[in-house]
Amino acid sequence: MDQLLLLFWTFLKINLLSTSGPASVGLLYKEAVGHFLTEQQFIQAVGFSTLLPGSDALQLAMFVGYTVAGFSGGMVSLLGAILPPTILMFGVVSVLHRIRRESWVGSFVSGLTPAVAVLMLFVAWNIFKGGNGGLNWQSMLIGSASLAALLFDLPAPIVIFLAGLIGVFLYR
Repeated sequence: MDQLLLLFWTFLKINLLSTSGPASVGLLYKEAVGHFLTEQQFIQAVGFSTLLPGSDALQLAMFVGYTVAGFSGGMVSLLGAILPPTILMFGVVSVLHRIRRESWVGSFVSGLTPAVAVLMLFVAWNIFKGGNGGLNWQSMLIGSASLAALLFDLPAPIVIFLAGLIGVFLYR
């Protein structure tokens, strides 16, 4: 299959099957690592996309597409990532506008929350144990410091940036 078509199909599929930005990162991990990117490249892509303003999922799509097929790969991946949620959101908004006063809608969303949280933890654990040679004291230190900073409401992009700076010194 042509590389551009494969990129478009991959991001179309990811964005049809995942429920949010963090959930799409987990699916992208399964689809891209070993096929389009190495695990190290994926970790770098997630780190950079978190630092930059805007949607992580769209930035990851452009990163992967650009890595695979240059500018055209980035644009095709972006189109595949944008198309499903845009079309689905128009449909969902029109339905939700009609049923917004139904009590079960809030319960449904409340039921989704734990599943999405567990999915995010699962992806984080897979990246954490696989990054930079596995679980070691350096990754435990950076992970613990990052958790502490997030618990004290430090913005996530700043935490990621500081973790990268710490990594410069710890992983020499």
